[in-house]
Amino acid sequence: MAFGDIRVAQRADWLIDRIAALGTLVLRRIGETRAGEMAVHGFLSSPYVSVDAIVATAAARTAKQCGRRVLAVQDTTEINFAGREKKRRGFGTAGDGKTPGFFIHPVIAVDVETEAVVGLVDAAIWTRSTRRKAERRDRPFEEKESARWHAGCEAAAAILNEASAVTMVSDRESDIYPLFARRPERLDLIVRAAHDRNLVDGGGVFDALAEAKPLGTVKVRVAPRGPGEKERIATVELRAGTVHIKRPRNNRLDDLPEVIELTLVEAREVNAPNGKTALHWRLYTTYAVTDVEQANEVVQLYRLRWRIEQTFRSLKSDGLALEDSQVIDTKRMFNLAALGLVAAIRIIQLVDARDGSPRPASDVIDDTFADALQRISKKLEGKTERQKNPYDPGSLAFVAWIAARMGGWNCYYKPPGPKTMRTGWNRLAATLEGYVLATQGQDP
Repeated sequence: MAFGDIRVAQRADWLIDRIAALGTLVLRRIGETRAGEMAVHGFLSSPYVSVDAIVATAAARTAKQCGRRVLAVQDTTEINFAGREKKRRGFGTAGDGKTPGFFIHPVIAVDVETEAVVGLVDAAIWTRSTRRKAERRDRPFEEKESARWHAGCEAAAAILNEASAVTMVSDRESDIYPLFARRPERLDLIVRAAHDRNLVDGGGVFDALAEAKPLGTVKVRVAPRGPGEKERIATVELRAGTVHIKRPRNNRLDDLPEVIELTLVEAREVNAPNGKTALHWRLYTTYAVTDVEQANEVVQLYRLRWRIEQTFRSLKSDGLALEDSQVIDTKRMFNLAALGLVAAIRIIQLVDARDGSPRPASDVIDDTFADALQRISKKLEGKTERQKNPYDPGSLAFVAWIAARMGGWNCYYKPPGPKTMRTGWNRLAATLEGYVLATQGQDP
């Protein structure tokens, strides 16, 4: 137990449930009363509570759920307090170099077969120091912010060691030579290229496949980039080949191999719709690619990176609105951000489950509640087949159906909305808490 105290761990679970159910990080709403609000403040300030403890507890649950082939997707998001910087204490600058803020770099697990988010694997939360840029350039790789990408790879390899296969997927910011050179064993990589790196035989990576024959064309689902935008289907032409990348001229990297061999897969959209930017991905990978099916697999796996973008939207302005929190100091804010990150993932899981996700209920709820869930489901079911819970009792969809019904959803009509799901999950969490107290001989 990462917290070292079962009562603190139980309080953390309760807070995550409350945040996911209410869809907010406002402490007064989470605590319901002034006394409850102060209790939440006390939890966030507790010496037993830390980002590492919150993340380690969530990662332990995720590890138990990852027995199959999984993706470990990592990325960085910024929390900027522009217009809300008053009284903030201990924060460095955000990405603009002026406004107070901080950064969150999570690694999440995505099940390859179902494309469902399984849970949090690792996360780093930090604020920038006031060091000058020149000093940062002179630091060893391990002391730079970019080292977080390699740390995410190591964490995924260690925590997801029971999975049948693990592939790290990340965007252009992770195009870092040490990441390729120090890749952990058992961990495959799919990284979008950002730099036109020098090749051993001359030329750059961006022109490496210029003369390569297309392997074929495939369809790729392009995720919406923001609210209001719809998903679309792109037709892309695929090319692939082996590239030998030269080590950059940096004396800080002299201990790394002079050459790294990777596969380069290029996906270029043909006949993009008017008004849409044509999809063009250059992807480094450790997978061997010799035909269109293998190239398509790499592209489709990279496509699942959008699940971490969903997580960020759920955590920030489109969901829990972390950037609007009134918490003013770094310790409590970082702890709240970690709790919010776990809750944002849980919200995504419940939304997936609303549509019939085949993932097990244990992704978000302990197996000890299985009997209680079946009893609650029976009470909520009607006499007709349409009024019965159609899902397997061990599935997350089974739990989502219960939450929807408890939120007031009439199963004869349209699918439940987000508000219905949040209300239902809040009521379900309270019901299960009462079940625990009753089984312990206490008054619920």
